[in-house]
Amino acid sequence: MMNEFALIEHFFADPAAHEPTPPWLRLGIGDDAALLVEENGWETAITCDTLVEGRHFLAGTDPEALGWKALAVNLSDLAAMGAVPTGFLLALTLPEADEAWLTAFARGLFACARRHGARLVGGDTTRGPRAITITALGRVPAGEAILRSGAREGDDVWVSGQPGRAALGLAVRFGELSPNLPGAGEWRAALDRPEPRLALGRRLRRLAHAMLDVSDGLLGDLRHLLERSAPPLLTAEIEVARLPLAPLIAGGAPPERARTALLAGGDDYELLFTAAPGSRDRIILLGRELDLPLSRIGRIVSTEQPPIVLIEPDERRTLPEVLGYDHFRP
Repeated sequence: MMNEFALIEHFFADPAAHEPTPPWLRLGIGDDAALLVEENGWETAITCDTLVEGRHFLAGTDPEALGWKALAVNLSDLAAMGAVPTGFLLALTLPEADEAWLTAFARGLFACARRHGARLVGGDTTRGPRAITITALGRVPAGEAILRSGAREGDDVWVSGQPGRAALGLAVRFGELSPNLPGAGEWRAALDRPEPRLALGRRLRRLAHAMLDVSDGLLGDLRHLLERSAPPLLTAEIEVARLPLAPLIAGGAPPERARTALLAGGDDYELLFTAAPGSRDRIILLGRELDLPLSRIGRIVSTEQPPIVLIEPDERRTLPEVLGYDHFRP
């Protein structure tokens, strides 16, 4: 059985990819968004995501929170490219036209849209098992989009905010962790209403070498970044002592559970990026200006090692057991 990314590569790699790239297309499949060339010094970023009931959200999920999240996860892809949102299309599949559900869903959807300056410009509705597909549009100055493919030997590895909260929020929802833990409310909020890091993405133009958003787990998404940036063969050495674990543990998560959630939990929609060591002071200052923690968690090296190596606090070098989520993992 193919995994998610092998499936895309095998069946949906453009058969015309060997032909000259049309002048209107700068970037196609393989990044957080496609990039289309405009004539006025800008590029259009386009991304599409689907949320399916029973896979991405539970039956009975608060529809207002779901409306927010459905748009936010798409805007997060634009943030990862350094793009400014403009509009979006909504394709909504519903088992029935439930007026109360739709009212709440629309309230959350448009709250997120207003907050981030995106307008609903079209879409489709149909009957069937509940699923939400959004195509989001954004703009970025020509040549300034941050791609997954720019990581360089010697780069620092950074992550924004507090990855791991959403996975712990899901554990609370499933009854695996107590809802009375000090951090439980914050974890559930991170799961239900992620905040796309659009301001950070814009400010990292010309500063970050490579970037993506953390949707399938920090280490799994880091692997995608490394794969897109090779050759040469790159390895990310992640220093466990630099991971922002302390807030998760202070919230009541068992240390090993906190570590797994942070490294492989996914659904965080924080930004993971690489930048030159000479940019450290500017990045630290940027985090202060945005009131957003930015953690330097490792470095990129060119070696014959596996793609990701964990450096434990006692300097032991270990390999991660789990990288992240894959819809079609064998």
